[in-house]
Amino acid sequence: MSDLLQRLRDRGWRLTAQRRVIAEVLDGEHVHYTADEVHARAVARLPEISRASVYNTLGELVALGEIIEVTTDGRAKRYDPNAHHPHQHLVCSGCGTIRDVRLATDPLRALPEDERFGFTVSEVAVTYYGRCPSCANPLRS
Repeated sequence: MSDLLQRLRDRGWRLTAQRRVIAEVLDGEHVHYTADEVHARAVARLPEISRASVYNTLGELVALGEIIEVTTDGRAKRYDPNAHHPHQHLVCSGCGTIRDVRLATDPLRALPEDERFGFTVSEVAVTYYGRCPSCANPLRS
């Protein structure tokens, strides 16, 4: 069973067939699908699932804090199920591929006190941009 599916069960969230399929589609460590990609994959498993069900469920999961909405460089929103595992993102500026990365140090500690300007920092988001191997060397793909 997926980590997301288990978390939803533990919360007592009502798992309809549609919600279950969406949670299963979002299973994985480096999953960052758009809503349309989630819908396409869900339709392959449950042909009658509607686009509205997918969008509504994604919105609910974000509101519950069970998935993260990721937006990079004005591209379509993507949904990350690794909401409970601290990580940052590595984004290909060519194709838009997103990979989860775990930093060796706490990114909040990297911000010196005198650079906080009196802010009480509650969240840190670090995004690295570059080119994936396929985009960096198109002859390799």
